Amino acid sequence: MSYTLEPIGVVHSCFSEKFAIPRQPQLAPAATGILELFPPYNQPEALVGLEHVSHLWLLFVFHAADSGPKHLRVRPPRLGGNQRIGVFASRATHRPNPLGQSVVKLEGIVDGKLLLSGIDLLDGTPVLDIKPYVPYADALPEARNDLAPAPPAPILVEWSALALTQADEHGERLCTDLRGLIEQCLAQDPKPAYQQPEPSREYGGRFWDLNVRWHYPAADCIRVIDIQQVNLPD
Repeated sequence: MSYTLEPIGVVHSCFSEKFAIPRQPQLAPAATGILELFPPYNQPEALVGLEHVSHLWLLFVFHAADSGPKHLRVRPPRLGGNQRIGVFASRATHRPNPLGQSVVKLEGIVDGKLLLSGIDLLDGTPVLDIKPYVPYADALPEARNDLAPAPPAPILVEWSALALTQADEHGERLCTDLRGLIEQCLAQDPKPAYQQPEPSREYGGRFWDLNVRWHYPAADCIRVIDIQQVNLPD
């Protein structure tokens, strides 16, 4: 038995590469994007009623996940990257089918496009379906997950004077809270949990059309060093 699924739209995201994307939605409220719907789903008739909804479930494809062999056990970054658990106990991208789901905040609708925040989606992510978030059914106070009982504790994010100036200038150019976006994402400590970085080692990530560089002056602290605009492929 097989099924053919066609995307109903694509996400234009602030994340132009996978590294430093929050591991769960809503951990970075300043992470924004636009869901461009394809015809005929960009017509007003398909969107009637969304004005009464604050959050949405997006069902999407992990389009940039490695297409290697399927595994029954995976190593989630949350557990340090060394402990293996069953694939169905994890939200890892390496799955029997490359499908994901995220709850995002709906900020508005403009010309058949959905304005979103709190996203954890790579730029170009194909979306298969949209469903409204229903608080009384979707928020279960008795639910538990002993592998991930609470959000990871954020680490301190510091800035060089140069990086602060660059963040404010590029944030104004992009009309976005760039400083908030970078701080919220880096506070999740994007490096693999098993790494013990040397202060001299630099890391980098892409946000919008920017290359952001940082290092770890201490194990529990990130310092943003520099932000440079780059030319992204079309």
